[in-house]
Amino acid sequence: MSMPVDPVVTTAGKELATDASATGKRILVIKLSALGDVILAMGPFAAIRAAHPDAHITVLTTRPFVDLMKASGFFDAIAIDRRPKLTNLREVFALRRFLRNGNFDRVYDLQTSDRSGFYYKLFWPSPKPEWSGIARGCSHPHANPERDSMHALDRIFDQLEYAGISKVPVPVLAGPDIDLDRFGIRSPFVLICPGGAPHRPAKRWPAERFGLLAKKLADYRLTPVLIGTDKESDVLGKIDAMCPKARNLMGRTGFLDIASLGARSVLAIGNDTGPMHIAAAAGAPSIVLFSRESDPKLSAPRGISDNAVSTVRESDLRELTVNRVMEEVRRRLDLDE
Repeated sequence: MSMPVDPVVTTAGKELATDASATGKRILVIKLSALGDVILAMGPFAAIRAAHPDAHITVLTTRPFVDLMKASGFFDAIAIDRRPKLTNLREVFALRRFLRNGNFDRVYDLQTSDRSGFYYKLFWPSPKPEWSGIARGCSHPHANPERDSMHALDRIFDQLEYAGISKVPVPVLAGPDIDLDRFGIRSPFVLICPGGAPHRPAKRWPAERFGLLAKKLADYRLTPVLIGTDKESDVLGKIDAMCPKARNLMGRTGFLDIASLGARSVLAIGNDTGPMHIAAAAGAPSIVLFSRESDPKLSAPRGISDNAVSTVRESDLRELTVNRVMEEVRRRLDLDE
């Protein structure tokens, strides 16, 4: 099986440049968002490639995830979906041209949303390709009535089994070799992901608690390494001020950098947020903090090995104590009190 090396990247609506002499099947995989779900889909991406080793496989995704799709090595082409409003007829018709002119033999809709289900309708009146998903009338519907109560990854596993793919690996994400000196990091270190979606503050453990946790980690001669975006500067700044031994990498780590750091860390700790999925898929032993806002049974990161990810859940994260999290840290790292 030859793996794509340099996939073509284009915007959905433009023609994909492909080899006109190619005789293999043409496959489309749809995965638009969000970060955690994209990471969970890495194993299914690998399974689809293994099931169609000679096919030309295109992934339809959104711009933030292009580099991840490139690095995966599973795709011959990457199409960027601008997710147009359905009232924007020009963009919708451009997307329709992309779908109809792609001559796809089969589509794996791993997004399974109302939007991606609508894309199935855009093939009309042309013949529709084989379609794995939940679009009404599709050839390979995921008809399990329990799908909405399944973990996001188990749901995709089950969907692919309905479509004839039974061997699906766990998600694995490998970043490039990384020079820790570039970031001023001393090993051993613990990766800390204190951010999260700004519109869901209840999913965030208070910054002050992360700061106290970082100080306790430093007492064990573990370097706390803080990651996050510039939008999380207030959170990262508070932790940094509380623990001078922490390394604050705000705005310096892309998704693949996080994977590289996760692979080198002794532990990753953070809220229920996308970067924790990256760390787990990169092989980091992980502790993920959950509130009542999300259910680990449905959305927790999955690690490479059994028991690689543990969760600590408190209905209101403001009530979660540092000592309780440190108990789990000591258990995972076999540290004395």
